[in-house]
Amino acid sequence: MFHELTVRAVRRETPDAVAISFDVPEALASEYAWKPGQYLTLRADVAGADTRRSYSIASMPGAPLTVGVKRVVDGVFSTFAQDLKPGDRIQVMPPEGRFCPRGEASVVLIAAGSGITPMVSIAAEALARGADVTLIYGNRDTGSIMFRDALDALKDRYVDRFTLVHILSREPQDVDLLNGRITGDKVLALGRAGAVDLTGADGVYLCGPGGMIDDVSAALTGVGVPEDRIHFERFYTEEAGPRPERSAAAEAAAQTGVAVEVVLDGARRSFRVEAQDDNVLDAAARAGLELPYSCKGGMCCTCRCMVAEGSAEMAVNYSLEPWELEAGFTLACQARPTSEKLVLDFDAA
Repeated sequence: MFHELTVRAVRRETPDAVAISFDVPEALASEYAWKPGQYLTLRADVAGADTRRSYSIASMPGAPLTVGVKRVVDGVFSTFAQDLKPGDRIQVMPPEGRFCPRGEASVVLIAAGSGITPMVSIAAEALARGADVTLIYGNRDTGSIMFRDALDALKDRYVDRFTLVHILSREPQDVDLLNGRITGDKVLALGRAGAVDLTGADGVYLCGPGGMIDDVSAALTGVGVPEDRIHFERFYTEEAGPRPERSAAAEAAAQTGVAVEVVLDGARRSFRVEAQDDNVLDAAARAGLELPYSCKGGMCCTCRCMVAEGSAEMAVNYSLEPWELEAGFTLACQARPTSEKLVLDFDAA
């Protein structure tokens, strides 16, 4: 699943963020073909621990495979990535993700901080095929704007179809509406001011902190933007709070032990979930079985699988859509068995 790729280039975007490009061997070109909005999972041994993180692809069409990594306070992998250099080799999972444009003729992109990374490729692809694009991008100040040169180049090239609105929280701008953080009220105010057409957009894409996504999404639906036109990507949420406890059914199942069988790449493997295991993924790792995963936070959908037999609850879910839940899908990193036996199919479409 992972392949070792060579770092082609490392470009400093801001004092605490880098853009990392990879060389993809010809033999792996089809496996690493990507769509705008998808992400890569990087994996490395950091301080003796197997560490992996997901980062959105920020490449222009036809450009080298690139991700943007912003240093997070106490972030193990993001700090490690700042010191990567050309020639280094690192394990990279092929592109994944469903945060992709749907061929809309008019799109609104709303990003905060490093949430800009998927928006670079989404905007470039949409503009190249003739769409109208508005990007609302929030940062602390001018110096913290990632991919500023790339965005300015798009603005210069597509002056009639690309509107770029910078919102800064710690650097005053002449227009008061452009100061502060991105909130639902601010986005609606930008719409009333004529800076963005919210209700006329065929698609609205949001990426950034969970609180921003929730607030803006609620504001948009409140003014009549259909929910099926609002799409978002989140790899972290600062409002998650304490992890939910197991339900009574899940606790009872864990205490007696649950036989779990997984179907992965056509092969079947078995192990048990015991009382010390918070979820199926943890139990599999304890048994020496490596299942697909990236974030372990219920956000990336890498560990999506079908419940083929038995039942399980999810501790949290930030990525599965209602139709997937109805169809019986779950996330292995959040799945807690509630039956005596559980069969999970990772090969299910």
